[in-house]
Amino acid sequence: MLTGFHLNIKELNIGKKTYITNSPLTTEHLESWGRFRAGSTDVARPELPSHLREILRTQASRKILAFGRGLSYGDACINTENVTVKFNYLDRAVEFNKAKGIFTCEAGITIEEIIRASLPYGWFPPVTPGTRYPTLGGCFAANVHGKNHHNAGSFARHVRWIELMTASGDIVRCSARKNSQLFLATAGGMGLTGLIYRISLKLKRVHSAYISVENIRVRNLREMMNTLEAGDAEWEYSVSWLDCAASGEEAGRGDVILGRHAEPEQIPYRQRSQPFSVKLQQPVSVPLDPPVSLIGSLSTRLFNAVYMRKRGSKSTRRQIVSYDTFLYPLDAVRNWNRLYGKQGFVQYQFVVPFDAGYSVTNRVLEICRQSEHLPSLAVLKRLGDGDGLLSFPMPGWTLAIDIPVKRGLFKMLDELDRIVIDHGGRIYLAKDARMSPQAFRAMYPEFPQWLKIKRQVDPDDLFSSDMSRRLVMSMEDVS
Repeated sequence: MLTGFHLNIKELNIGKKTYITNSPLTTEHLESWGRFRAGSTDVARPELPSHLREILRTQASRKILAFGRGLSYGDACINTENVTVKFNYLDRAVEFNKAKGIFTCEAGITIEEIIRASLPYGWFPPVTPGTRYPTLGGCFAANVHGKNHHNAGSFARHVRWIELMTASGDIVRCSARKNSQLFLATAGGMGLTGLIYRISLKLKRVHSAYISVENIRVRNLREMMNTLEAGDAEWEYSVSWLDCAASGEEAGRGDVILGRHAEPEQIPYRQRSQPFSVKLQQPVSVPLDPPVSLIGSLSTRLFNAVYMRKRGSKSTRRQIVSYDTFLYPLDAVRNWNRLYGKQGFVQYQFVVPFDAGYSVTNRVLEICRQSEHLPSLAVLKRLGDGDGLLSFPMPGWTLAIDIPVKRGLFKMLDELDRIVIDHGGRIYLAKDARMSPQAFRAMYPEFPQWLKIKRQVDPDDLFSSDMSRRLVMSMEDVS
């Protein structure tokens, strides 16, 4: 059992729960994780499939969108002046096969809850994003990727099947083999094909709750990319942090961070008898909204300079850390998005093919340095093959940069869009807050195929979001 947790498989209420009558709609103001996009919406909190059908029946004249934990950075999780279906109560486990590592549950269960229940038995999510708080339904809808995408692929690759409630109220079971086109349209489809009700996920076997980590200091972008590429074959996880403020011969300097699940003999001696018992980091919280953003070019430059000096000249550091320290470093600060103030921030994440990776990444960093929009955080990694018609990953280099929202930012991002498009790349829909419909169609050439499938199961475009309306995803052509 994990230290500090009291959750066990019985507490997940497998097959057992006392149900209450479906609650009425309540009006709430919801915002995305980046805080730049927000809106008022009527919220339902169903507990049964019959409640979902009732929502579809009574709200058929409006637009409907599922909502997990609201961790999309842009407006993919916002449905202003329409109906939002929160999955807080559709969060029951159905079955956990401890021998095979198969976890079947309702879509409202979070990654954190899966880990609590499965890790004591030696199982772990096969793919996890940079936070443990999203729901499994959200993970499938965004088809999230992790630090191990170069060898494990995206989340959907490890999903045995989903049950999807379509606009008709029917529940359709989809998998890579059965109703496969709907499965591929829903993976990365941002909740626009229906309501994901249940998921069956194949977990991966691990032998401890720890990660063996190698942290390598690199002098510039070229060295960073070479180090990441070399680490692909040997390491399960790989990612890098860049100092966006560095220029000249040091442009792109930073740390490459490689990791793999540790074996019991690698962890501290006193923990070897209980390799799955680990003291998790205790998060601090940002309790209030500052009147202005605390994140800016000056604070970013100061932080990066201090961070780079802290390691000194030591080029490589090896250590054993708990899984949460390695996989979820930002979870150490709850509500860290408040540091950007009420203006919020955007995360711009793109991927381009490997042969364009250096030139595009170097150009993007240069444009950011020369502007007034220095990224506060930049993460670079390699991606493998993609899954899903609107899924973000493709073989190539992906850079994610967090930038505070202020005047002139979107003009710069439009310029970055053109560079990404010219090199055959795309940006991540789960992070996007401002892309144009034309740019979206240029980046996602399989959109017409996706739209054809959506129209078959949702002919009246019942499932919609602020993002889908901004990108005019109900129409094939907007030229």
